[in-house]
Amino acid sequence: MNTTEAIRKFCLDFPQATEKLQWDDNLCFKIGGKIFVILGLDNPRLCFKCSPETFAELTEREDIRPAPYLGRYKWVLLERLDAVPWNELRELIQQSYEMVSTKAPKPKKKKEKSKEKRRRKPPLIIESRPGEKAVVS
Repeated sequence: MNTTEAIRKFCLDFPQATEKLQWDDNLCFKIGGKIFVILGLDNPRLCFKCSPETFAELTEREDIRPAPYLGRYKWVLLERLDAVPWNELRELIQQSYEMVSTKAPKPKKKKEKSKEKRRRKPPLIIESRPGEKAVVS
């Protein structure tokens, strides 16, 4: 079941997840502008972030290696989409999303424009002559 369409649907189900085609045939899934999964389309392969422990364990398996340029940040590359079972892959993608989303900028909340309440100044009362009062606005 590890098809590109199933992976795409799963990645887009996360809150605020977006997709963008980058670097020729790579479909990048992002949260707050930060990538959490890269899916190769022409040559089906998958890249995602993982914890240091998971990285060490996964890179010992066949068809999984440190991702080029990103391996030092604990990203792995699955040479084949079926290198791990679908249930495990979903958990790994979810972990990647959670790790990246904690560092992604939060969406800006729209501030409601509140009408400034103008305080009305009390009228200025001037006594021009004894016993006469004039109101100046």
